[in-house]
Amino acid sequence: MSKKILVITPVKHIQGVSEILEESGNVTYLEDPTYDDVKSCINNFHAIFTNPNKSKVYISEELIQVGKKLEVICTASTGTNHIDTKYAEHSNLPVLSLTEERDVINKISSTAEHAFALMMISLRNIYPAYNSVLEGHWDYTNFIGRQINYLNIGVIGFGRLGSMFAKYCQAFGANVMVYDPYKNAEKFGFNQFNDINVLLERSDGISLHVHVTHETEKMINAEALSKMSSDVIIVNTSRGEIVDEIALINFLQSNPTAKYATDVIDGEVKFKDKKESTLINYANKNNNVLITPHIAGMTKEAQQIAYQHAAKKLQGFFFNENQ
Repeated sequence: MSKKILVITPVKHIQGVSEILEESGNVTYLEDPTYDDVKSCINNFHAIFTNPNKSKVYISEELIQVGKKLEVICTASTGTNHIDTKYAEHSNLPVLSLTEERDVINKISSTAEHAFALMMISLRNIYPAYNSVLEGHWDYTNFIGRQINYLNIGVIGFGRLGSMFAKYCQAFGANVMVYDPYKNAEKFGFNQFNDINVLLERSDGISLHVHVTHETEKMINAEALSKMSSDVIIVNTSRGEIVDEIALINFLQSNPTAKYATDVIDGEVKFKDKKESTLINYANKNNNVLITPHIAGMTKEAQQIAYQHAAKKLQGFFFNENQ
């Protein structure tokens, strides 16, 4: 019997992905569905193929319960916080991801590049300067920036992306400082601190490169923010759940020269309307927050590598099942 695959993320623009999926089963494409759209049809499918970047759909306990025929969830991502993985495990429902696919994800530098771009854009006030020009002004005085080779840049998390970002900053002459209790950054020539508070206090800019765990959730909270300089730049291309956004907004209101540049927001997959986000509402009225719509990993090259490999993992799952 041909397996039925529900695709709930855009894939038709990515070379080779549809072909792999269609070799694996009978595919239905819902490339921008609502939660209710998926809930209404999930019982007809054996697999879901997803990605968190554009999706409005959190694959919840409820969806898994409704999807009685589901045999597997496949996500073309390293992160899985758009899936109730605990309930999936409880239900013996496999979740295929790229989290441990080192040979594949080491080829993808897009997110680290985006983090570096957000840092540089923030240091040079490019976004508000651009808006000023569109308003008919031509005055540099409100947009005097910083030179990165005179700055201390803190990197929290020295995994694949954190190490790439650190190397970019080092290449531009920054003094790079690293906090990661599980990695050795010193052997790569970086200053490493065992106490995160020292890094927070000394950094002109901080970039977050950690997965969401009980240890990292809301790690950038009121206490952490109180250690930072009044004009710090914080970059987040990890997940929104790492930052306590209410504490962050309070900090930014008290320190208007500080900036937050992010590609993610807290609870982004669970929002039916992103206008519900407190952070987006704050950004609409203030210039010290820059938000991009989870595009850090969305380059042509990265999508081809990640989505093709995820599709092949799903294909392999069904192939092995039939052996």
